[in-house]
Amino acid sequence: MTARNRAVVAIGVVMGLIWTAARVAIPSLTGRAVDDGIIRSSLGHLLMWALIIAGCGVVQASCSGLRRYLAFKVSYQVETDLREAMFVNLQRLDFRFHDRAQTGQLMARAATDLQQINSFVVMIPITIANFLTIVSVGAVLFTVNVRLAIISIACLPFINVAAKRFASRIHPVSMTLQEELSGLSTVVEETVTGIRAVKGFGAEGTQHRQLSGQADRVYDRIMDLARIRAFFMPLLDVLPALSLALVLWYGGVQVLDHHLSIGQLVEFNLYVTLLIVPLRMVGQIIAQAQRAVASSQRVKEVLDANPTVFDADDARPLPPGGGEVRFEDVSFSYGEGGRAVLDRFNLTVAAGESVALVGSTGSGKSTVARLLPRFYDPDSGRVVLDDVDVRQLRLAELRRAVGIVFEDTFLFSDSVRNNIAYADPEASDDEVLRAAELAGAAEFISELPDGYETLLGERGFSLSGGQRQRIALARAILANPRVLILDDATSSVDATKEHEIRGALAQVMEGRSTIVIAHRPATIALAQRVVLLDEGRVVAEGTHEDLLATCGRYREVLAQAAAIDAAQAELAGEGVSR
Repeated sequence: MTARNRAVVAIGVVMGLIWTAARVAIPSLTGRAVDDGIIRSSLGHLLMWALIIAGCGVVQASCSGLRRYLAFKVSYQVETDLREAMFVNLQRLDFRFHDRAQTGQLMARAATDLQQINSFVVMIPITIANFLTIVSVGAVLFTVNVRLAIISIACLPFINVAAKRFASRIHPVSMTLQEELSGLSTVVEETVTGIRAVKGFGAEGTQHRQLSGQADRVYDRIMDLARIRAFFMPLLDVLPALSLALVLWYGGVQVLDHHLSIGQLVEFNLYVTLLIVPLRMVGQIIAQAQRAVASSQRVKEVLDANPTVFDADDARPLPPGGGEVRFEDVSFSYGEGGRAVLDRFNLTVAAGESVALVGSTGSGKSTVARLLPRFYDPDSGRVVLDDVDVRQLRLAELRRAVGIVFEDTFLFSDSVRNNIAYADPEASDDEVLRAAELAGAAEFISELPDGYETLLGERGFSLSGGQRQRIALARAILANPRVLILDDATSSVDATKEHEIRGALAQVMEGRSTIVIAHRPATIALAQRVVLLDEGRVVAEGTHEDLLATCGRYREVLAQAAAIDAAQAELAGEGVSR
């Protein structure tokens, strides 16, 4: 909690103290009004005490309003700070964390869990005020009549025992409920983001069954909480009511025996009544505290997570260079003890050279693209950019120097212009236009309803695959990277339309160090040199034509890729015909 928030909390506590003092004073003042005004038939005293009570009510209301405002101010500031801290750390964490984490789980922690913490923080000043009310009322009762005081607070030990049992039972259920709510968020998030796959395979029923099952589990946990609270909450009603009945009976006897005035009896009953609300809130406070504890543990897991890829203490700036890339005896696996995706892999890409990586699925092509910008670090060996191990470079500079056009093109729900200028939001319109022209995107962008200011739908699905790829290519061009990686950049484009972006690719690659990961001959032929990967190693290299003529494994890989393309085209055609 920041110093600013602590100051606000301190002011809120002071307001709570004043509120408590005004509230606790009212029953005593009422008793004096009864004895001095009503019993003695003194209209002047009755009016005086009534005005004083009204003044206390005004003070109580004013402090209550300010206290609640400050409580909400602090709670929402804490929620905002935690949300920003989570967002910063989620961006700082590397791909190994995000490979394991579920998006729905992270979204739930950034929303539902933070709201649970918010709700608890709001209650802190109220809880303090209620605690002070109980203590103050108890002290006043003992000064008026010790025996009645003992009777009036006789229920507190029983409430304390019940509260401890309630807390021990509700915590594990609260923790499980938060997990189940996260699971529900995951199902919804996956269904919405993957709606095209869901509809494409007619799997709406499957997703509905998953959601229904998860929703039933959430319902079961909520009902478990309801049963626990249904057992505990009635105690908070009946025990204070029993104390009130005993006070009324014993106090009445004291009045009849002239040991207590009627005003004191009224005062005592008002004080006992004053205890009912704070005691009833004990259950709510405990329940909310347990859910907040469960949520804070889940939030803490994200905040405490540390990246495995980070700037070295002696990280150095990127030196001048033309973009020479070397992989030196690189071995890598995605999981500890897992299969090596790259096994003593060696590759050199000269400055300004374009190299195509070709191989069957799982041969390690995309892994090469992920190691150069340090999405992961190799298990052994090293990756070098312009004679410097990439682990010794500043991450931000390294990733600005390596531009990537991914196989799965991701565009943001923003304007075309802002998507192209994503790496450099301050880029001029001329720079954006030039990048679009180089990527072969300027023509179709000009035909959009609002040109470069056209807002794209989620992930850019309002555009065709080829259009999305060209905008992604323009985005990489505007970043002006030293090394360009095209990770199967034409795979999502129909083979018949691949020529639409091939010319743009050739223009962008000219004179720039480029790694092309591809399986279509037309795209592979754009590279000056072709490297064939198999089981994480280089097994052949040369020009596209040379490998076609001399390498059977190369021809086999291309034939397999062509068969997959044909099968996908056939499925797409069947989908259209339906």
